[in-house]
Amino acid sequence: MKHVPDIQSERALGPDRRVVRDGGDGTLNELDENALEAALSIAETAGDAEVVVLTVGPQDAVDAVRKGLQMGADEAVHVVDDAIAGSDVIGTARVLAAAVTHLGSVDLVVTGMAGLDGLTSLLPTALAQLLDVPALPLAAELTVEGTTVRVRRNLDHATEVLEATLPALVSVTDQANEPRYPNFKGIMAARKKQVTTLTLADLGVDASSVGAAGARTEVLEAAARPPRENRVLLTDEGDAGLRLAAYLVEHKLV
Repeated sequence: MKHVPDIQSERALGPDRRVVRDGGDGTLNELDENALEAALSIAETAGDAEVVVLTVGPQDAVDAVRKGLQMGADEAVHVVDDAIAGSDVIGTARVLAAAVTHLGSVDLVVTGMAGLDGLTSLLPTALAQLLDVPALPLAAELTVEGTTVRVRRNLDHATEVLEATLPALVSVTDQANEPRYPNFKGIMAARKKQVTTLTLADLGVDASSVGAAGARTEVLEAAARPPRENRVLLTDEGDAGLRLAAYLVEHKLV
């Protein structure tokens, strides 16, 4: 579960050409709520399963897993280390893979389809590769029967059903479910649940393989989007739709 800057707030890159994340407006990545809802539903059906929420990030990223505990997760793990700052997708996946391995026997890893800060959708498959487990990405429906996980994927012109034997990794879309809201009982219960904090040393991860030092990508330059020019503004006097359609046809935009 990722802690991301609020997408409704002013976004910016700092002098280090990284997303500014210390504005105090961070929030839980909404797409990860679908992942947690899927995990909780599976655990409730199985009856004897345990749900652990995991995040990697600075100190305030703990808010993401605390929200997960309020929603019903059993345990929470927060990997925090200054050396992680500046990690790209591969570096983040490397830390997550080490954390999942550190947890012990994990049958199913469930992630959101993307982080709303970067929107690359690359992390789930990178994580699956590092864990050496099957990846079933972009699931609109997820079920587990025995040791088999089955997902339905909605493609542009078809529906696809994939199956794999556990352990496996699944990323879910926002079509998969409607995440539950933390209720008063869940919020109170979460206060008694501990968040385990781990460092790179705890996970046996070389600091030089993550963070800016281990990143395979680098932002060389960034600039604010220039203001729009040559805009055409239409005052609606009842015929704006017709005038807009005529404009699009005239400029061969349809």
